[in-house]
Amino acid sequence: MNVIPLLLALGLCYTGSICKGFEIAHHHNYEEMLQVMEDVAEKCPNITYLYSIGETAGNKGRELVVIVLSDNPEKHEVGEPEFKYVANMHGNEVVGRELVLDMIVYLCDQYNRGNKTIQKLIDTTRIHIMPSMNPDGWEKADGNQAGKDWLVGRSNANNVDLNRNFPDLDYKIYHDQSKNNHLDFQYSPVFQPETMAVMDWIINTPFVLSANLHGGDLVANYPYDESRSGNKQDYAKSPDDNTFVYLAESYAENHKEMSESHEPCEPMDEGDDFGEKGGITNGAEWYSVSGGMQDFNYLASNCFEITLELGCEKFPPASDLPKYWDDNKNALIEYIWQTHIGVKGVVADENNNPIADAVIKVTNLTGGQNKYINHDITTGQQGDYWRLLVPGQYEVKACAAPKYKCVGKMVTITNPRHTEAQVVNFILPAATAKSQKREKFVNENQVFNTAEKANEEADYERMAELKELLAAYLKGRTN
Repeated sequence: MNVIPLLLALGLCYTGSICKGFEIAHHHNYEEMLQVMEDVAEKCPNITYLYSIGETAGNKGRELVVIVLSDNPEKHEVGEPEFKYVANMHGNEVVGRELVLDMIVYLCDQYNRGNKTIQKLIDTTRIHIMPSMNPDGWEKADGNQAGKDWLVGRSNANNVDLNRNFPDLDYKIYHDQSKNNHLDFQYSPVFQPETMAVMDWIINTPFVLSANLHGGDLVANYPYDESRSGNKQDYAKSPDDNTFVYLAESYAENHKEMSESHEPCEPMDEGDDFGEKGGITNGAEWYSVSGGMQDFNYLASNCFEITLELGCEKFPPASDLPKYWDDNKNALIEYIWQTHIGVKGVVADENNNPIADAVIKVTNLTGGQNKYINHDITTGQQGDYWRLLVPGQYEVKACAAPKYKCVGKMVTITNPRHTEAQVVNFILPAATAKSQKREKFVNENQVFNTAEKANEEADYERMAELKELLAAYLKGRTN
């Protein structure tokens, strides 16, 4: 008896070991990609929802299609964080596209089989997956003898690199310390249809965590992607550097090879062995990128995003895809769980009415320090918030000036595995004229002190550079 048709009918052929090499070892074109998504929606109708966020630039009827997996997939639920994976932004970097297709089939299958861990993940998280942000580029790459050229298909139909096409908010944050989140930007004709659609998607959905799947190297890359100095390679630390390192490590350490020493990928890293660094890198330290999607997420919304480079080959042979799935499966799933680190809650007034756009401020008290993390997040329309944090002691403060007083609470974060974030709710009393004046003074000085500290650190770095130059000069004179 041929069991393959039976397994196909049961929806198990994508993930069952007997079928490896049948569906997993296959590059799906646009129509086949949609078919996989539709098949999953049909097999798991209670936990899936398909939607499109817009069309591509190629005028060929291709859309940016997303599938949601959640216990209530069609709408946001108060207290439930939203997560996203975006793959195939560069059309010739195709591994991520195939991995997330494998993953949605796996999640549906495991949910239906009663896998308690997967059921809990899906029931407590609203997971959005876009297998291809650049389907037009994929078609170009696929027509190029399965992506043999390093660049063909990288850009969209208008020959624009989508990961250089977002607003350059890094420049704004580096030159103006007055605002540290939800930075304003202007829409412009230079933004491609794919970029515009994703920008609106990010701004209008309360995403908490995200990853952008690329290829060409093997490393988890975290913000900032653009250097402060303008140098091509220069570590650019964000206010949440500790958290971003934690997030990148969560992927690298659950990948079968990323955090281990491995052969460098040429020509991307010019000999860098990222495995020796634990499989992670700061984006700007690797090479500076202006207008990237990763930093846009962090600076224009509440969403923390990292970029995952999934292997040296951008368009590997289909026969290699099962190994990529085996290497990445646990990492892909464990990374979604990181949506639940830190704290979450609801901010409301004394009548229990939710307060939208309240500001959540965090001060790190771990080890006796008293360091304000200069990146606030804001509550959603239903008053809910999520603040990703690494283990430690913090003061978490909710503010909604000028109408309400700020309220702060001390919390200890431990982040137990596969557990929802610690709940910290706030009730904000109405503000008085005196309390408004006090909060204004505190907030202004907090921003000033943070900016002053950043300037001091920059001055220290410049002095260190000058000392090194002087030492080299003096050494040269004595030789």
